[in-house]
Amino acid sequence: MKKTPTVLTLLLIILATYWSFRVLLPQYTEGETVAETQFSTDRALVHVKEMSKEPHGVGFPAHSTVRNYITEQLRSLGLETTLQEGYTAGDWGNLSKAENVLARIKGTESGKALLLLSHYDSNPHSSLGASDAASGVATIIEGIRAFLKINTPPKNDIIILISDAEELGLNGADLFVDKHEWLKDVGLVLNFEARGSGGPSYMLMETNRGNSRLISEFIAAKPDYPVANSLAYSIYKMLPNDTDLTVFREDGDVEGFNFAFIDDHFDYHTQIDNYERLDRNTLAHQGSYLMPLLKHFSNTDLTNLKSLDDNVYFNVPFFKMVSYPFSWIMPMLILAILIFILLLILGFKKKVLNAKDVFKGFLPVLLTLVVNGIVGYYSWQFLKWVYPGYTDILHGFTYNGHAYIFAFALFSLSTCFYAYYRFRVIKTANLLVAPFIIWIIICGLVAIYLKGAAFFIVPLYSFLVAFYVHINQKNPDPFLLLFLGIPALFIFAPFVQMFPVGLGLKMMVASTLFTTLIFFLLLPLISKYRKKGALAFLSFLLFAGFMVSAHMDSGFTKDRPKPTSLLYVLNADDNTAMWATYEHKLSDWTAQYIIDKLAVPPQINETISSKYGTDFTYTYEAPLKNIPKPTIEVQLDTVINNVRSIRLCITPNRPINRLEVFTNPIDILKADVNGIQLSDHFLQNRNSGRLITNYISDKNFTDINLEFPADSPLELTFYEASNDLLNNELFSIPERREDQIPMPFVLNDAIVTVQKLKFGQ
Repeated sequence: MKKTPTVLTLLLIILATYWSFRVLLPQYTEGETVAETQFSTDRALVHVKEMSKEPHGVGFPAHSTVRNYITEQLRSLGLETTLQEGYTAGDWGNLSKAENVLARIKGTESGKALLLLSHYDSNPHSSLGASDAASGVATIIEGIRAFLKINTPPKNDIIILISDAEELGLNGADLFVDKHEWLKDVGLVLNFEARGSGGPSYMLMETNRGNSRLISEFIAAKPDYPVANSLAYSIYKMLPNDTDLTVFREDGDVEGFNFAFIDDHFDYHTQIDNYERLDRNTLAHQGSYLMPLLKHFSNTDLTNLKSLDDNVYFNVPFFKMVSYPFSWIMPMLILAILIFILLLILGFKKKVLNAKDVFKGFLPVLLTLVVNGIVGYYSWQFLKWVYPGYTDILHGFTYNGHAYIFAFALFSLSTCFYAYYRFRVIKTANLLVAPFIIWIIICGLVAIYLKGAAFFIVPLYSFLVAFYVHINQKNPDPFLLLFLGIPALFIFAPFVQMFPVGLGLKMMVASTLFTTLIFFLLLPLISKYRKKGALAFLSFLLFAGFMVSAHMDSGFTKDRPKPTSLLYVLNADDNTAMWATYEHKLSDWTAQYIIDKLAVPPQINETISSKYGTDFTYTYEAPLKNIPKPTIEVQLDTVINNVRSIRLCITPNRPINRLEVFTNPIDILKADVNGIQLSDHFLQNRNSGRLITNYISDKNFTDINLEFPADSPLELTFYEASNDLLNNELFSIPERREDQIPMPFVLNDAIVTVQKLKFGQ
């Protein structure tokens, strides 16, 4: 092959890879003139800015300010707006008072209603919530404004639900589904969410049955930038991450679509989830979903969306969404195998293939998979060892995470180029057998165990055509081979980034393996490159360059602040106090109090709850402060038929944000808190003995009624916490530097009191 086609085809591969990402998002233009009847990102940004000025979790001062703002905006559109208030503990034992904002647009017919959903509370205690989920609320407000300007009444009613307390346990959605009379009218839900501050918004369905009708209608709505695939849908169903829409599906049998962006994951639930960091293209993407779907589903029969059948689906440039039924999976797999067998027969018959070289072709395949798999699997552990500060980024995606993705993808390419450089004397047709067999094994496994990934087989048909070309031609046209490799790039390239972005850098192995597998599908072209050794060296140099770039950005700055944590914990029973932190690599701010790294008392880590199972890392003796402990009053203690019943009232004697109650390992037969009964499912599946977390908003007491076996001793541990450590007059804690933020996902900046109460021996 001549040098010019090599360089040109490589450039075209890079362009196709870039294009596979470029077409995922609309491009925002600041100040662009947009018609009143169309969604305007600039107008939506005004709402985001207003709602994300302060942290506004449940019980925080700005919470009501944001709720009032939303109510005013909906009323300014001419909508009658109501509030739904009530206590709920959901399925997770998180008690709070939710205050949902509701409005309704009447349709011209009496069919099922379309419900638009997002939540307005931010994660406590420091998140500004610009992306999660002021962006979703702003999308709905601006979308409804534009829709009403069209002045064409919809056939279906449109219900707007801006839920509360989503961050605490989907409580607002639980309150609506359990208590509101409008639930019976809802036929479909569109939910707008965020798990980062940028990137494309992925469509993820919630359905109790098959997805075929939902997918057909989604495609019929013609969104301009659909980003969705049935693999992500299948993985999402396996993960414990729920949204408000999950409550509608599980408890109300109402189906719907989630639209959530997950990139720039480092901003998630943090103080820097702010207006400035929200990606404008991402917000435009949310609007590009809402407007066509709002138009379509507000005029579509929503009583006929359920199906028993599932579809495979995926997005691809130019074609947007491709979908086909699960019933095609096995026929497509069998057909590919049959074509491959016929091509093998043809290849051996024409003496293009020989058994010895075919078997040699397995060596570079296995070598690259093993090397790249091992490097990808251990990369995150290696990075945390080199940069201990990364351990304090609990969700596992660092500020320079994209540089690492590029770096390890290039390392994988370097390994692949080198492996095939070593086996360059083998004719291309022989080298193509092993990659196809590896791919067909993968497709066979997903056809059985992960049907949502069955679209993996689509690029294999292009590969088979390239295999046929190599069997019949000594020097195939490189541009034809490039064309046949484009489906692999368009379909699989985004997966190289998606997994570590969405699930953390611990999933770098997905990037290295997908890069390797894509390389296999491009092998009909790449195997003809004469300078594979040079390309291996170049790829390794680029890998080193990105690693150096990542190293230069590995420190913490104002734009990339370090998560830090500090708590004051007072044991009210033995009158001792300690400082505690979740940091692994202590910041200078925390080190003022954690002077010596003492072992953490095990009973503490067994109780205080936090996301990701995070435990205290270090403690240090703290001075005693006069922190008022709560009053715990036993109002009832009886035994009937070997069942002991107790009633407690816990009254705080200081302003607090939450009360957590834990028990020793014991069967709790029945429990209610402030009149809200905890579900049997929760009581039977409690983790770490946690009984209830009560997020305090307007009640200054917590009533608990428990029933448990009379012969079982009960020990209750009460953790009362206030997020006022930095401004409490009893302490003089300095403000963090600009390159530090409160650590998310854990109790932080808190004053905690601990008390125990025992019943029985």
